[in-house]
Amino acid sequence: MKRVILMLAMVVLGGCMSRNAVDTKEADIVIKNGTVLTMNGEREVISEGVVVVKGNRIVEVGGADLAKEYSTKEVVDADGGIIMPGMINTHTHVSMTVFRSLADDVPDRLTRYIFPLENMMVSKEMSYLGALHGSIEMAKGGVTTMVDMYLYEESAAEAVKEIGLRGIMTQNIIKYPTADGKDGAAKIELAKEFIEKYRNDELITPGFGPHAPHTVTKEDLEIIRDLSKEYNLPVSMHVAETQKEFDKFKAEYGMTPVEYLDSIGLLNERFIAAHSIFVTDSDIELMKKRDVGVAHNMVANIKSAKGVSPALKMHDEGLRVGLGTDGPMSGNTLDIIGQMGYVAKVHKLANKDRSVMPPLKVVEMATIGGARAIHREDELGSLEKGKLADVVIVETKSANMVPIYNPYSALVYSANASNVDTVIVNGRVVVRGKELITYDERKSREMMKEFSERVEKIAETL
Repeated sequence: MKRVILMLAMVVLGGCMSRNAVDTKEADIVIKNGTVLTMNGEREVISEGVVVVKGNRIVEVGGADLAKEYSTKEVVDADGGIIMPGMINTHTHVSMTVFRSLADDVPDRLTRYIFPLENMMVSKEMSYLGALHGSIEMAKGGVTTMVDMYLYEESAAEAVKEIGLRGIMTQNIIKYPTADGKDGAAKIELAKEFIEKYRNDELITPGFGPHAPHTVTKEDLEIIRDLSKEYNLPVSMHVAETQKEFDKFKAEYGMTPVEYLDSIGLLNERFIAAHSIFVTDSDIELMKKRDVGVAHNMVANIKSAKGVSPALKMHDEGLRVGLGTDGPMSGNTLDIIGQMGYVAKVHKLANKDRSVMPPLKVVEMATIGGARAIHREDELGSLEKGKLADVVIVETKSANMVPIYNPYSALVYSANASNVDTVIVNGRVVVRGKELITYDERKSREMMKEFSERVEKIAETL
């Protein structure tokens, strides 16, 4: 009798275990115990929220009970932190980290230092090393996607991929001789080679990076226009960055830089316009009509005393506006958190109205706005079922983060890059406990130190 009872008990228990196994869904990562800023259409905020990741996708977002529904390989405890979408840096030149802090306040810095240094020192090695170091900084600051433009972009892409970030990497195209080509045509060919190698990559999206309307020939811009359409790949470009540029096009063509680019047919859903400081109301209307993306680089623009882009007006009128750092010689830092406070405060000052550019709007620009600027809002920029698993946790235990009454205000006005605790890109943990786990940072620092000594020797002669 005891044997029969035991067998019956085992059958019943086995049945229960089987049902529980069926009821429990499988996941690769479950993130729990944090305030989830979904940045979805309703801008839903979930206290004690949970984000579930399987493969490289988010499979579910919800409240605390959701965690019980999944068996998982890894549980990430946010420990009361802010769980948010990965931030998007919509414009940078990441490889220029090797020149950071050099001659910062020299009036003729571009012609005296930057161009000569690039002509003498830019190489595949330099592009890789600078991008490696800059990618580490971005990863640790919560940036999961960048839009980059520089020379030897294939080498930069290799470094970005090695760190584990997502990159829209555009080969710089300019009419002047540079280290990677004698003219625009040579650099277009370099871009095509790069595209053929990376066009189907999971993390790297190759593209074209014509420098600016006045530094690329019309003929080359027409070729870029056609190739962008043929390959269905992005074009990133400096647009209306200076008063001199604006005045030049008005004097020579009777058009603004934006109107000039439109006359060539470049403005479309694949185009990302960096800076856009000197734009008219009609330019803004045209950019919206053509569905272009805009990269707002507040810190770099005010550091160079160029002006304040009407990004607030653009955003409020429905343009696709994201935030960018520009290169590390321009804004010096590469994290988007460091940009957000300036974006909020300077627009308030420029408009003499403390109510404009509230924190929610700034965080939007850093996340879903950036995704819209690169026309990938269906995959990136918010924590929603089916989207790519790019997730950031900002810890809230450090002194500068206590107390928190509004998580958006805390991110914009209180947080800094060192508050980023965890970063997941494409379903892979890249930063854990504030430490990069995909690469040995010491190795990067040593290589940068060695290269900077070479830079310093040459800079002394300029």
